[in-house]
Amino acid sequence: MDWRRNLYVIWIAEFVSIVGFSAAMPFLPYYVQDLGVTGPGQVELWSGLLHSMHALTMGIMAPVWGSLADRVGHKVMVERAMFGGALLLGAMALVSNVQQLLVLRTLQGAVTGTVVAATVLVAAGTPCDSRVSALGTLQMGIYLGASFGPAVGGFVADTWGYRGSFLVTGLLLAVGGVMVVAMVQEVRTEASDGEQHSFWQGMRVVLRSPAVLSVFATRLLVRASYRAVAPIVPLFVQALAFGEARLASLVGLVTSASMATSAVGSVLAGRYTRSWGLRPILITSLAVSALFHGLQAVAVDVQQLTLFRAVAGFAMGAILTSLSAMLASASPEGYEGTVFGLGSSVVSAANAIGPMLGSAVAASWGLRMAFVVAGAGFALSTAALVIVRLSRR
Repeated sequence: MDWRRNLYVIWIAEFVSIVGFSAAMPFLPYYVQDLGVTGPGQVELWSGLLHSMHALTMGIMAPVWGSLADRVGHKVMVERAMFGGALLLGAMALVSNVQQLLVLRTLQGAVTGTVVAATVLVAAGTPCDSRVSALGTLQMGIYLGASFGPAVGGFVADTWGYRGSFLVTGLLLAVGGVMVVAMVQEVRTEASDGEQHSFWQGMRVVLRSPAVLSVFATRLLVRASYRAVAPIVPLFVQALAFGEARLASLVGLVTSASMATSAVGSVLAGRYTRSWGLRPILITSLAVSALFHGLQAVAVDVQQLTLFRAVAGFAMGAILTSLSAMLASASPEGYEGTVFGLGSSVVSAANAIGPMLGSAVAASWGLRMAFVVAGAGFALSTAALVIVRLSRR
């Protein structure tokens, strides 16, 4: 098996899938408004709930899928996530009220998770000395997909409505799934003790690793801070660009700018890891992200917001690539699926906490305060890592 060939195929399939996901997700608050939710603070709260319930069910199921992947293979987990997502996202185009949308978002969280599944497949099939570079390359594809998707989705939404964005999403996920089925080859890696391990055996091995747990803790705080503004950005753009006719396209461009710079940040983090080290890159990127998330709170127009989000996005790309590489390095051999499954649960918990926290803050104290809270979370992560680093000297 040529691991490079697998990487390139997975890169393209994940790029296509993420274009699909991000073609619809940035516009959820507007879709909520289209479905008849208009009361004061209700759009913010429903948007937060739609993000959080998806994250909650993903967090519950991720360790199960991860453990199953270690036993039945990682490729089938990518197929499950892509084809399941194609069905559920396509169905979202047919809902008639926000409650039905919430049910489908909840099911989506339980079934999907293409990023984690693809990351585990790449990490498990790549030689150790090439793993950081491979994960950085994959992360670049994910961010490039996330940068193209909102622009595509914004055009589709402004031209054919928000329901059209969900239909495009379903189609693109199906295309990605077919690519994985037809072109990816997997070589199974057994657990280091030579035996197939159960779900609970995997949990015990992983949870006894201090290195893994420290990465989990950092991921939780970073991701919660990042996702706190996810349901707020479209509403903030709406407030800054009051009266703009093609609002979805404008939000798509703001989101695309952030995702494009994230792709650059992820590649550079992977490239300079050996010369600079993972921890210095991570600490520097966290500090930059703290500053530029805070600056978004004082943006006076969409252009400033786009600039601040682009710089924060660059830092976030480096952060996530560094954390993924640290987690891969800390994973016991043969337990990669379990580690990344638990890691996905941590991310999902953060994805559930962050949007609800950000939405509650925005509903109570205004949209700008959500960015202040996000910046504070990144600042806290930076301080914690600096203190730990100094204490070890």
